[in-house]
Amino acid sequence: MFDRVVSGMSVGSADRPVVLIVDDEPEILTALNDSLGEEFDVIEASSGRQALDLLVQKNDVAVIISDQKMRGMSGDEFLVEARKLTDSGTILLTGYADFNTVVSAMNRGSVMFYVAKPWVPAGLRGMVREAAAAFHTRRELVTERALLKGVFDNLPVGLAFCDSDDRIIRLNTHAADSLGHSVEECLGHREIDLVTGARHDVAEEADPEFQLQGKVSRLFRFSDSEGVERWHRLTRTRLPDASGQEVGLSVLIDQDVSDLMEMEQRLRQADKMQAIGTLAGGIAHDFNNLLTAIIGSLDLATDMAPSMDPAVSRLLENAVTAARRGALLTRKLLDFSRPRDVSRRPVNVPDLLLQIQGLLTQAVSHRGRKGQSDIVVELMPFPDDLPHASTDPAQLELALINLCMNAREAQPDGGEITISVARGVIKDAEPGALLKTGDYLVLTVRDRGVGMSQDMLSRIFEPFFTTKAMGGGIGLGLPMIYGFVRRNGGDVRVSSRPGAGTKFELWLPAAEEGLQMPTKTSDIVEDIAHEGGRKAILVVDDDQAVGAVTEGFLVRAGLNVVRCDSGQKALDIVQERPDIGFVVMDLLMPGMNGDECARRMSEIRSDLKILFVTGFADRAVLPAGARVIGKPFTKDVLLTGLREAMES
Repeated sequence: MFDRVVSGMSVGSADRPVVLIVDDEPEILTALNDSLGEEFDVIEASSGRQALDLLVQKNDVAVIISDQKMRGMSGDEFLVEARKLTDSGTILLTGYADFNTVVSAMNRGSVMFYVAKPWVPAGLRGMVREAAAAFHTRRELVTERALLKGVFDNLPVGLAFCDSDDRIIRLNTHAADSLGHSVEECLGHREIDLVTGARHDVAEEADPEFQLQGKVSRLFRFSDSEGVERWHRLTRTRLPDASGQEVGLSVLIDQDVSDLMEMEQRLRQADKMQAIGTLAGGIAHDFNNLLTAIIGSLDLATDMAPSMDPAVSRLLENAVTAARRGALLTRKLLDFSRPRDVSRRPVNVPDLLLQIQGLLTQAVSHRGRKGQSDIVVELMPFPDDLPHASTDPAQLELALINLCMNAREAQPDGGEITISVARGVIKDAEPGALLKTGDYLVLTVRDRGVGMSQDMLSRIFEPFFTTKAMGGGIGLGLPMIYGFVRRNGGDVRVSSRPGAGTKFELWLPAAEEGLQMPTKTSDIVEDIAHEGGRKAILVVDDDQAVGAVTEGFLVRAGLNVVRCDSGQKALDIVQERPDIGFVVMDLLMPGMNGDECARRMSEIRSDLKILFVTGFADRAVLPAGARVIGKPFTKDVLLTGLREAMES
């Protein structure tokens, strides 16, 4: 009734309430003004109609005093109409004892007090004070009720109140939506009678505990209408009164905790990755040294004897292939280490996809596998004006190969893998969000295969979790992708349903405009050789086999090389030989690590360009802008890294 009054309310000062006096006799108005003017702000009307017009304009009238016998509209009739406009306190002033009229008006709620003429000024002021106090109390209650209703209706959780028979007597729209009915349909019914499926099972299982203890809380999950898994926490408790005694009412709180569960899951994932990373880091450095020596020696042997017997050539090729598979496995393990370097640079992803489309097709081919059909890898049309991605192209290639191979396994009878690229934008990201505000390039790999259940989907990034048969995989491909993309400043988003295929989205930060694209590999050897013709390159590695391979790669490129096996010897050589212009140095060495050796070298020769090589790159110990390549490396990777170090 009083929504109009509450909205934009300006009640005025409680010290001087506003009093409206209504009488068609000017002498009475003057007398009332004299009685009340010192304590109250008084406004006057000479008829009921004029008073109603004033009430339409003013919403801060605390008390109305009206004469009963007036021309056109009697006092009790006026107060009935006034009650439709305001909740002001009302006093009926009468000069004759028409008690039936007074009683009727009071029964209708339109009159709080009545005063007979002539009135006692002190008594009248007392009634006005009481009526004004009641008015202000009602206004405060109406305001509080409006505020509470606003909070109740707009809470981000479902809230329902139940009576002693567990029937719902009040609920908000969130609670009604969770129960699967409208607010009106829920009223008067029990929760257990309104819900089905998992929600019904939870309510039925929790009811005995609630009846016994007066409080119960349960966490359950279900799939919404779009098939997305949601987690809800249901809490029900009996309400006590001020003395702590139960009053028979209870409250049901329904919280959607899906985001919290996702955060907890990501935290557990991070803990698992840290644990496996510690293990991986312990073995990766030595293992990569071995692989560098093996692969490098085989490559050098092949270069030195190009006309060897074809059978021997095939054996060498098989050995190199096997060693590189070992390097791929080690790289997967290293993706759990803290933190593995991501050599980010501007990458034209559409160009990269076109370059490796053949490789992807070959990777997913079922050729030679009995009873299985080929898979088609289709690149969707690229939108115009896509940003370059800021990422590591080598690791992105590896991620795409892994995703396509997984999509192949999901389509044992053959099928199609579609790869698309789009621009993504994150606006106004909240603090702590996985993706920061900015532009992204979104790379999507989709298959139409068997899909995954919610249980499986929740575990795909766990290290060593796999659904493949023995020998089909070790469960490191997806965790490797997850680790790479997260370190790259992006995120991996997955959606899948059984029988409906799977979609992976890699969100990669867009490269800043104006950054230079990397130099083509074909120009690198000539540039390094030209610069190396005037300056020697110092190779520092405590592993003799790795040092020999590194030296061999550089010598075969026509460069002048000096080699040593410790940081201290490297410092001595740099001090003695001013012709040393570049240093290729292992990061982890006994006695003096590469980072410490580099700092000391910079004190001797600030012009030296240094390239670090390592089997377990920890960028945290290196200065900003340091160049690092991982072991095992090929000759081209080594020369590219040296070129970048030279230009830095």
